Amino acid sequence: MVEIKTALISVSDKTGLDKFVKTLGKYSVKIISSGGTAQKIREFGYKEVTDVSDYTGFPESPGGYVKTLHPKIHGGLLLNEKNPEHGKYMEENGIDPIDMIVVNLYPFEKTVAKKGINEEEAFDQIDIGGPAMVRAAAKGALLNERLVVVTDPTQYDEIILEMNKIVGRISPQTVLQLAHEAFKRTVKYDGAIVDYLDKNLKPHIEKKYGSGSDGRG
Repeated sequence: MVEIKTALISVSDKTGLDKFVKTLGKYSVKIISSGGTAQKIREFGYKEVTDVSDYTGFPESPGGYVKTLHPKIHGGLLLNEKNPEHGKYMEENGIDPIDMIVVNLYPFEKTVAKKGINEEEAFDQIDIGGPAMVRAAAKGALLNERLVVVTDPTQYDEIILEMNKIVGRISPQTVLQLAHEAFKRTVKYDGAIVDYLDKNLKPHIEKKYGSGSDGRG
């Protein structure tokens, strides 16, 4: 069983987050979070939240483009503290193991479905840090069967039920199932981006550089 001690939460869709965070609080889970998500969690009354920038010691970039892309985050997802070599590296570099991530991605699909959205607005909604974390966590889950990857609010009830059933823990079977779902989510997300570019990149290039350009200078 995987005991959830530390969770990293970074979500654009905050549906159901209040109930989920209350369950984490019930089992004294330490939360690392960023930006608007951290603010929302504090509004729920959960005070034990560490901002990502405080944990990494590196300030969030303008626009929030760079915040979780850091060795202390990805080391906590991919490395296994029970492996002596990994454990030594983690201790020497102040990397804590992360047992759960709760991440849903920038709403690219919803954004491009709206009327009147221009290309720059669409491009701005291409998530980088989120998919990187999801993939790293899912790989860590497959390698070590210890990391819970939550990528959709519809999964909250299942996680809450299991944590309550086995006292703050998650089964290895659920860990692997959620890792599988995580990779399906990143495939779907990247597919939506490719579909959008298939339809819009050539007109964008022609508009910006003229129809005679092949886009390679």
